[in-house]
Amino acid sequence: MKHAVSISIGSSKRDKKVQIDVLGEKVQLERIGTDGNLKEAARLYREMDGKVDAFGVGGTILGFLISNHWYPLHSLQTVFAGVKTTPLVDGTGLKETLELKAAENLDRELGERVGAKRAFMTSAVDRFGLSHGFFRAGYECVIGDLMFALGLSLPVRKEQTLIKIAKVLLPVMSRLPFEWLYPVGEAQEKRTPRFQKYFEWATVINGDCHYITRYMPDRLDGKIIVTNTTTAEDRELFRQSGVKYLMTTTPMLEGRTFGTNMMEAALVAAAGIRHPIDYAVDKDYFRFMNESIDKLGMTPNIQEL
Repeated sequence: MKHAVSISIGSSKRDKKVQIDVLGEKVQLERIGTDGNLKEAARLYREMDGKVDAFGVGGTILGFLISNHWYPLHSLQTVFAGVKTTPLVDGTGLKETLELKAAENLDRELGERVGAKRAFMTSAVDRFGLSHGFFRAGYECVIGDLMFALGLSLPVRKEQTLIKIAKVLLPVMSRLPFEWLYPVGEAQEKRTPRFQKYFEWATVINGDCHYITRYMPDRLDGKIIVTNTTTAEDRELFRQSGVKYLMTTTPMLEGRTFGTNMMEAALVAAAGIRHPIDYAVDKDYFRFMNESIDKLGMTPNIQEL
């Protein structure tokens, strides 16, 4: 049996272990949270290197792939320094393939039930494929990166503006402490609603689940959420807030969805890939991802709440 492990700097309360069949192989998926402890995450990567078939990077990312340009996240490279043998992935392989198709899948499955095509993206630089898919599908979009990452009340409405901002800011932001940019550990469980008018304006709210649950208002009546890693608690929060539909970009496994990093690691483990994954240059790898999700019939999951 293959073994894929997601080591996350997020909360250990979200840990889970399941077995699935992938590409003709049995793969054990295991998520291990370190509650924001970067030293513990580094220790686990170091000690498990070479003993598992693939690592998923959870609660953070290796870098940002924006319009085919790779911006490495320098501030966390020491966490992964002990990985010498096991392939390391952060979900980018699925964000640029599976999530790219989320908007067209949403339109195909719900049709007129989507309503006005207005999407609020809580964060787009870390899921450029997802945001690009909504622009491509003709949605009017508001991008919240400057609002939620930097606290600036500056909505971005054009994809080219996002790309230009990324070119200027990401080389600097990638060297800042990661916890300045993204909630880690117990901070992921705190709710601090902000920028309510954009949540109210949108018919579709998408992006990282932690960003959505942390900043969303108490009421989201009739809204559609498009996100990734969700637990039963997340789904109950959305249901109680009045969310109509929830789309998760990864499959539901034993009552929850794993992050793109975990599912990408599962595909890497099942395929027996042993070489390092280089998102900056390896176009064949993205072809492999597309072929794998097509072979598995992997599509985003939609449920009515």
